[in-house]
Amino acid sequence: MAKNIGIFHYQVGHTDGVSLELEKWQRVFEERGHTVYLCAGDLGSAEGILIREMYHHLPEIERLYDNTFQPLHDFNAEGYRAELARWVDILETRFRAFIREKAIDFIVPENVWCVAANPAVGIALENVRREFDIPALAHNHDFFWERQNGVALSCAAAIEMAQVYTPPRGGKIQHVVINSLARQQLLRRKGIDSTVVPNIFDFQAPPWVKDSYNADFRERIGLKEKDVLLLQATRIVPRKGIELAIDFARALDTPRRRAVLQEKGLFDGRSFDEDSRIVLVLAGYARDDPTGVYFQKLKDKAAREGVDMIHVGDMITHERESKAGEKTFSLWDTYVFADFVTYPSLWEGWGNQFLEAVRAKLPVMLFEYPVYEADIGPRGFEVVSLGTEVTGENEAGLVKVSADTIGRAADEAVVLLTNAAARQKAVEHNFALGQKHYSMDALRAYLGNLMND
Repeated sequence: MAKNIGIFHYQVGHTDGVSLELEKWQRVFEERGHTVYLCAGDLGSAEGILIREMYHHLPEIERLYDNTFQPLHDFNAEGYRAELARWVDILETRFRAFIREKAIDFIVPENVWCVAANPAVGIALENVRREFDIPALAHNHDFFWERQNGVALSCAAAIEMAQVYTPPRGGKIQHVVINSLARQQLLRRKGIDSTVVPNIFDFQAPPWVKDSYNADFRERIGLKEKDVLLLQATRIVPRKGIELAIDFARALDTPRRRAVLQEKGLFDGRSFDEDSRIVLVLAGYARDDPTGVYFQKLKDKAAREGVDMIHVGDMITHERESKAGEKTFSLWDTYVFADFVTYPSLWEGWGNQFLEAVRAKLPVMLFEYPVYEADIGPRGFEVVSLGTEVTGENEAGLVKVSADTIGRAADEAVVLLTNAAARQKAVEHNFALGQKHYSMDALRAYLGNLMND
C-alpha cells in the first residue's frame, strides 16, 4: 500500500553525508510508489517543508546543544528544562501541522533520534508520532555517545532526553544503523535491536566527466593542467583528520618523489615539471567548525610546512547553480579533476566520501577508521593506508601518525600517480567491489524487506 512518507532531518539538499544518503532512500521509496515529503530546518537545494526551528545551527539551538553535552553554563537546571520544553512545544505544533496537511502515515527520522544536534527535535517528533500512532523507520547515522569530545550530559532533563528519546523505543519503530559497531553499541546501551543498512551509491549512473560547464574548474581554483590535485571532499571538522592529508601532501612534495613524477610523468600523459604544484584542495564546507579554530590550525600547519592547500568550499554546492552572479560547481565536478583522494578520517559512521572516490575511479589514501576496519576493509578494497593507530598529537592538538607510515603512503601514491596500468587495475577492482556490495540494487533489497516488515 502506498504511503505518504515524511523524512525528517536538520537540513537537506546539502553535501553532508546524511543529506546525500537520504536522497537515495527517497528515490527508492518513490520507485515503490510512495509519496515522499522532506521536512527540515534548511532545505538547501531540495524541495520540501521548511520548519526553521529544526535547524541545528540556529544560535539558540547551538547554545541548547552546548548546554546539553557540556556542563551548564548559560542556564541553571530549571532554566535548561524550560528552554528545552519551549522548543519542544514549538516543534510539536509545526510537526502536527505538517503531518495533518500532508496526511503523513509513515515517518523516517534521519539522525534526529540519535545524534541530538538539536535536542528538541527528537523529543517533539516522538511525542507527535505517538500522538498520531504513526509507524517509523529510524535511519540512525551517528549517535550522541560517539561525540569526539566525549559525553557529559549536563542535568536531569538532558539525561532524560538521552535515555527516553535518543533513540526512542516503541513497537511501531524499526531502527536502522549504518555499521556493525553501531548495532552492537545500540543493543548494549539501549537494548534496541537494529538492522545494518550500509551507505550506498548509484554505480549504474553515467560517470562524472569533463563538460562545457565544468571545463574551467582547474582554472577557476588557480590550478594548471600539470598540477597534481589531491581532493579532500569532506566537511572541515576535527574528526576528519585533515592534518594527516597535509602530512601526506608534504611527503609527496619532496625532491626525491618529485623527481620520480618528473621522470615518469603522470598517469594520463600529462607532464610534471619543476613548476608543477601538488595542491591539497579542500572542497567541503567549514560551517560545522563554527569557531573556525580547527580550520585555522590546518591553515597554520599547511603554511608552516610549506604545503600548497586551498579551500574551495564556497564555490561547491549540492548542485550546479549561480551564486552571487558566479556559477558554482557540484561536489561531483571536483572528482572529475582530482588526481587522488585523501580521506584520513579518524571516525566515520560509514564513509560516503570513500564510496564517492570508488565511484569516480580514483585512488584513495585513508586512515583505517574503526568502521572501515570492521565493515568495509574486509571486502578487499585496495587503498593507500595510514594504518589504524595515531601516534599522538602535536602542540596544537592535531593528530599524527608515524613518519614511516606517511612515507610509505607517499611512495605508494607516486606509483598510482605515474603508472597507468597499476592505477587502472586498482580503481577498477574497487569499483567492482562497490558495485557488488554498495549499489542502489542493494539498497532496494534492504528497504524492500524493511517496508514489508
